[in-house]
Amino acid sequence: MRILVVNPNTTASMTEKIGATARAVASSGTEIIAVNPAHGPVSIEGYYDEAISLAGLLQVVEANLDVDAIVVACFDDTGLDAVRSLAGCPVVAIGEAAFHMASMLSNKFSVVTTLARSVPAIEHNLVRYGLATRCARVRSTEVAVLDLEHDAGPARAKIDTEIRRAIAEDRAEAIVLGCAGMTDLTRSLTADHGLPVLDGVGCAVVLCEGLVRLGLKTSRLGGYTPPVKK
Repeated sequence: MRILVVNPNTTASMTEKIGATARAVASSGTEIIAVNPAHGPVSIEGYYDEAISLAGLLQVVEANLDVDAIVVACFDDTGLDAVRSLAGCPVVAIGEAAFHMASMLSNKFSVVTTLARSVPAIEHNLVRYGLATRCARVRSTEVAVLDLEHDAGPARAKIDTEIRRAIAEDRAEAIVLGCAGMTDLTRSLTADHGLPVLDGVGCAVVLCEGLVRLGLKTSRLGGYTPPVKK
């Protein structure tokens, strides 16, 4: 099985971190191909960055259509519908994957993300997926995405604080980490806070493997009909 894991931003160090997480949870027979576009934003924080990242994301996907499944590794689920239209294989985005898994492990979960400007996009996705009532709150740490690529100590402290607040104020029973750049913090945060802390990269890889094993592919009817060449 070959799974393409696409980081839609251009920061190679984040792609390496995402790839390491994906390989750690993948089955022994699964090959993880972790890539990012050559052109686009260095981080995706809000609607504008999402929009300008789409061309690079789709170029990478179009060059790798021979894979068995695709993970879109941006928590805003950037370009998910377009990628599903382009690729016939299963396509899973990390926000979508983490939300669904959190809803299977808890009655209520909270999301801890980066900047406040990302909160509306995440809230819109929760409504779209029918999971808004399962999410107690989407919390921002005001940690920039690229701060997670350098000295993560101060960033982790802010994430810790928001998790404690989510447990105390939201009565959250699980936490979803709202950025692919947080993927390496999952195990330690789970141990420190005593509740499930979910990273969308790992969740998406596992779901992709299951869909492939079941022989399922994206529907080609209706909205995901392949695009017409123009």
